[in-house]
Amino acid sequence: MPSGAAAPAQCGTQVNDTPSKLLPCIKKADLWNIMKDFQAIADANPGPDGHPSRNSGEPGYKASVDYVASAMEAAGYGVTIQPYTFEYYAYKGTPSFSEVSPTAHDYVLLTDWGPGKSIGIAAGAIQPAGGIVLPPTPTSSSTSGCTASDFTGFVPGRVALIQRGSCNFGVKVLNAKAAGASGVIIFNEGNPGRTGLLIGSLLDAAGNPFIPTIPVAFTTFGVGQSLYNQYQQAVQLGTPLPTVNLNIDAILDPNRTDWNVIAESKGGDKNHVVVVDAHLDAIYGAGMLDNASGSTTILDIAQQMKNVIPRNKLRFIWFGGEEIGLLGSSYYVNSLSSEQLSHIGYDLDADVTATPNYTLGVLDPAAPNLFGGAQQTFPNRVYKPSTVARDQAVAYLDSQGKNHEFFSPVGTDAFNFNLVGIPASGVLTGQDCCKTQQEVDLFGGYLGNFEGNVPSFDGGCVDNPFRWCDNLSNNDPDVLTLMSRDFATMVVQMAFDTKVMSSSTGVVYNKKLPIAGEVARHVVIK
Repeated sequence: MPSGAAAPAQCGTQVNDTPSKLLPCIKKADLWNIMKDFQAIADANPGPDGHPSRNSGEPGYKASVDYVASAMEAAGYGVTIQPYTFEYYAYKGTPSFSEVSPTAHDYVLLTDWGPGKSIGIAAGAIQPAGGIVLPPTPTSSSTSGCTASDFTGFVPGRVALIQRGSCNFGVKVLNAKAAGASGVIIFNEGNPGRTGLLIGSLLDAAGNPFIPTIPVAFTTFGVGQSLYNQYQQAVQLGTPLPTVNLNIDAILDPNRTDWNVIAESKGGDKNHVVVVDAHLDAIYGAGMLDNASGSTTILDIAQQMKNVIPRNKLRFIWFGGEEIGLLGSSYYVNSLSSEQLSHIGYDLDADVTATPNYTLGVLDPAAPNLFGGAQQTFPNRVYKPSTVARDQAVAYLDSQGKNHEFFSPVGTDAFNFNLVGIPASGVLTGQDCCKTQQEVDLFGGYLGNFEGNVPSFDGGCVDNPFRWCDNLSNNDPDVLTLMSRDFATMVVQMAFDTKVMSSSTGVVYNKKLPIAGEVARHVVIK
């Protein structure tokens, strides 16, 4: 046992109310055992596609909720399971897209094409919509499928071939469906930066998402250009048109129940609340890195702090629906009255804590947006207080001889707390692709994927459907232990911070300020 480490029995009985007492009790074996439990839950609860799953609205997610709730009740916390409803969509099988004639060919999923969020089966000849620009111009100029006139003369029952450009993808689909199309193929436009596979969101002209009842395939420029050329050649030669099969078998439930797990410390000032959160849901399968790892981090910390009577009430929350739009945290925050919100002084978020080819990220609302685009702005009162816990995380990493980088909370549940003026920080270790040379210089490892196939640039396991590889093996237990201890330093110090409600020179949250008008910004890709 390392020098200074607490014995297991001692950890269970002592009051772990300081970093020096708590951190030795955050042990790799305990963390990894919880991770194994989450993997077992996923394995025992396959989703509609037959693969292990902990996705929101599915039995594996509910089993995860029950597991966390039971563990927190056993540790002496007061537990509430908060239900809400959402629009559930899931594949029943693996979507398929193929050319039947003149040359039989199966298109490779996630390489040649990807399914839009739609439902249906189409089999028939293709027909291009109007507005296609080939060869493509140096900059985007196509308006294909953006108006009803682009489907003048369209033969009902055929599969519409449409080029990306100008309007929302959903507008193209709606126009095609109105013309009688049995399915839609949207190919990338072909300009520089618009040649590869892009699976777009289906939004109508007002920016509202919807799920078409005809199948929608997104393809690379090369696939679309080939189909277009085959069509033109068939027309010129008077031969049969190229035909395709497109199958997207999915389930849609507009009112599926989901849950947040809320567990409060028995002690602590109920008017001074520190929220400690992680999202419990997965996406595309077991979701072990994203985010069984973060869920494990906060569960183990909570269990090791079961004997602590904090100055500020600790409210541990496992949110659902994060992967499909921060749904659980949005519901939770919006369900609180202004008075209830005014009692929350801080949020700490653990979102991905065990990445193999890691970065050591600390949340800061002033940091750059990971997803690009404009810098997200929050109420001014969140910025200075958010540096308190942020700097605690940095100090621990410094003590371990580790570097760090700051990340925006955009895309994490901390985002919803920052929006309503609640300071927040947290940790995350990276996912998908791509790790930069600067990050390799800071943390070692490899360029490209943070997880999945390393080294590689294929995008990783987490946010790629039909790979089903975000399993236990997609996590590094040593990184999990390091970041769990890092996060624990934040939790235990903020639990006793006497200025948690006024970490800056002003009030952290002023209930007289409007909340409803502070909404997230969304970027629409066309």
